[in-house]
Amino acid sequence: MPSSDTDGAEVEGQVARVLDGLGVPWELQAIDPAFADTAAFCERYGVPPGHAANTIIVAGKTEPRPYCACVVLATTRLDVNHAVRKLMGVRKVSFASADETRALTGMMIGGVTVFALPEGLPLYVDARVMERPWIILGGGSRSSKVKTSPEVLRRLPGATVVDGLATEG
Repeated sequence: MPSSDTDGAEVEGQVARVLDGLGVPWELQAIDPAFADTAAFCERYGVPPGHAANTIIVAGKTEPRPYCACVVLATTRLDVNHAVRKLMGVRKVSFASADETRALTGMMIGGVTVFALPEGLPLYVDARVMERPWIILGGGSRSSKVKTSPEVLRRLPGATVVDGLATEG
């Protein structure tokens, strides 16, 4: 598990190495960290929210706490209490806090990316994400985003595409 003080440049380097190994064209975009949160990013940089894909960490309420990562479009809502809970096989779940997310991934909310998650962390992708011609994902820090094809998500080890992981808006 990465330490909570992982340097953004270090994570971005890992992101680049992972993306280069997946064989899908990608572009790292530098952004103003003040606009890292999805709605602010989309408005500032003219990105349609239907192309913004958020990586969300979810925690089970049992001890030791199980975690998973989920990727959903910004125009949808992650179905935490039904779809994610069932996938995790636990009775109760919640969104991981900012502190838990940072401790688990070494990344801050607004920059969490699927390309630098801890090994073995389950990754679930809503099927709607895969229907887009291109998506924007976190780049590993609040200073960058990655533009790529959703095909890249199918190539990540352990990623599972799930119908109904999210619900409309």
